[in-house]
Amino acid sequence: MEFALNLLWFVLGGSVAAALWLVLGLVLCATIVGIPFGVAAFKIAGFTAFPFGRELIDARLVGGRRVVGTGIANVLWVVLAGFWLALAHLVLGTLAFITIIGIPFGMAHYRLAKVSFAPLGKQSVSAAMARRARERAVDAELNAKLSRGKAPVGQALER
Repeated sequence: MEFALNLLWFVLGGSVAAALWLVLGLVLCATIVGIPFGVAAFKIAGFTAFPFGRELIDARLVGGRRVVGTGIANVLWVVLAGFWLALAHLVLGTLAFITIIGIPFGMAHYRLAKVSFAPLGKQSVSAAMARRARERAVDAELNAKLSRGKAPVGQALER
């Protein structure tokens, strides 16, 4: 099913959206300051071409590193480009919902609108890997909280 959706998406406009992200990446890489933004745009271009069955998640969840200043850079991105890209994806997503067949494409545009706000520090992975990475992060957080507690879990439940 993912293959069919990706094929339809690519033929019916995903290729154009991916090409626009690639062009944006090239323009951003033309300046030294814009190179990190250009690299992020290239990652999103790949995701945009075939979004079904994949997710963009924080790179730290899958062993990547986050560059210092990514949060500030994402704020700068929103001001300069992210708002307009997100708005375009929201409009296209809303238009896709006009037909029943367009609903999955509308959802893909909404996911792209979400990532348009903070593309730096993201990595495209399979949906299964993204789900497992999030589960591992939650497990680690829970273990950290439990290890700070005074009583072991079993004893705390008996009280």
